[in-house]
Amino acid sequence: METDIRCSAPRKIVIVGGVAGGMSAAARARRISEDSQIIIFERSGYVSYANCGLPYFLGGEIESKEDLLVVTPALLKQKLNLDIRVNSEVVEIDAANKLVSVQDLKTGELHRESYDDLILSVGAAPIRPRVPGIDLKGLFSLRSIEDVEAIQAWTDMHKPSRVVIAGGGFIGLEMAEQHARRGMDVTLIDGKDQVLAPIDAEIAALVHQELRKHGVRVELGKSIEGFLAPEQVPGLTPPLSCHVQAGAQHFPADLVILGLGVRPEVDLARKAGISLGERGGIKVDAYLKTSVPSIWAVGDAIEVENPISKSYTLIALGGPANRQGRIVADNIFGAQRRYAGTLGTAILRVFDLTVACVGLNEAQLRGSSVSYEVVYVHPSQHAGYYPGAERLDIKVLFEKGTGALLGAQVIGKDGVDKRIDVLATAIKAGMSIRDLAELELAYAPPFGSAKDAINLVGMTGTNVLEGQLEQVHWHQVQSLLDEGVCLLDVRSRSEYNRGHIEGSLHIPLPELRSRLAELPAAKRIVTYCQSGQRSYIAYRLLRQKGFTVQNLSGGYLTYSAMPKPLKSLEGRISAVAVAKQ
Repeated sequence: METDIRCSAPRKIVIVGGVAGGMSAAARARRISEDSQIIIFERSGYVSYANCGLPYFLGGEIESKEDLLVVTPALLKQKLNLDIRVNSEVVEIDAANKLVSVQDLKTGELHRESYDDLILSVGAAPIRPRVPGIDLKGLFSLRSIEDVEAIQAWTDMHKPSRVVIAGGGFIGLEMAEQHARRGMDVTLIDGKDQVLAPIDAEIAALVHQELRKHGVRVELGKSIEGFLAPEQVPGLTPPLSCHVQAGAQHFPADLVILGLGVRPEVDLARKAGISLGERGGIKVDAYLKTSVPSIWAVGDAIEVENPISKSYTLIALGGPANRQGRIVADNIFGAQRRYAGTLGTAILRVFDLTVACVGLNEAQLRGSSVSYEVVYVHPSQHAGYYPGAERLDIKVLFEKGTGALLGAQVIGKDGVDKRIDVLATAIKAGMSIRDLAELELAYAPPFGSAKDAINLVGMTGTNVLEGQLEQVHWHQVQSLLDEGVCLLDVRSRSEYNRGHIEGSLHIPLPELRSRLAELPAAKRIVTYCQSGQRSYIAYRLLRQKGFTVQNLSGGYLTYSAMPKPLKSLEGRISAVAVAKQ
């Protein structure tokens, strides 16, 4: 049970790190205690800046660096009486005596500072792989304003035209978009078969299409093996920076952005004897205390519990870090507030599309003991008859039997943020797939539909739970055809002619009742249409007529997004078969 903040004697609070969680803790602590001494040590030259806005500043969408600076140290001193010391790195913690050693990075001088409570908001550092050529010129990471300034200086001096992005995570995609918008030749390389690990393959395939549509060369399944100096690859026009070696290929680069992920900054904590978790992050309890008394930790460096899987992971997101900072400040002053974990709600713009996710994805669930189901819907973001209707692609995962929501992914041109926030709220509230069908959501033609996309997810999932709908999924199609299953396409002739699944039988839905005799009575039938709605009608009709029938979840839209032949098809099918047992 949580307790309220108690009045207590003033504290001396030292915070290591002046972005996100650290500044949130400082501001909250000051609002609780006017007389406490609050000192923030920040290694860089800036505090409280909009880290997530860095790619958009680099690309020119945010025009002024000052727009990224949420507030300056001088203003924080004036407004909240915070003692902020930039260019100051905490290099050692003496936990027994409650002291930190701090180095002034401009003068090199060392001094010691005492504390009553120490908050580590040390963040995470970009991964720089230990491969040949990593120290060549023109290779940059993006994590701080200083990084942006370095990239800008290189760009202004060398006028690069060929950019290689190493890594297809959030930063990698943002940087690919921004440089492509500036007219540069962009190549994105990732060692996995898809970009964006938090989403599943069929959603990522839509992201790949969008990247290529806008001129980004996408090279997947190719790990970065090294960087060669410009003169080391004969026969090619020497690049300004290097040749990126990925597999058997070399990609000339005038500029390289390393977007290979981040690692938690834990050296300071490790040396102080603070326990680390299995994932290499700082281990904290539910109140965000570390294993050492009077030392707390927040942000990208800590391991957090996923409320769904109950496993611990590292999640580098600004929103959770800010909430953690607030909780720590409360707890320092006597509260007993628990951090409820991180669902990992995230959103990203990729040119004209927005992609978002929350909770667990199917790849994670395949490796678990959870028995789950999946539904896909492809509705418009608002009423279809109102101008500007655009398709949403939504995937939702839920537990068999209970219908408990496990995760969701949404991609589309508009309305994605609204839906992912509803789904994240529903998961946080412990709602089931059934509850989504009953949500009362705002409706007017410019904003939504009478049956909102979220309602449709709930209705489809409820049908699955109650046995009104038996599904198969896109990755099972070829195996089903090999088994001799009848795949029935119930779309119109024009849709069928524009593209269909090879080997399928075509009977448009309006003609189905009069052409039942053409169906193989002894075979299992799988119905499909463009998105799943018409094929569900066909499914219900055929089931009531005595046929053995299933429906292709997500229809042709989901199936056709994946390149053929499908990689690791048999492995995917086997995993799904195990999950269904």
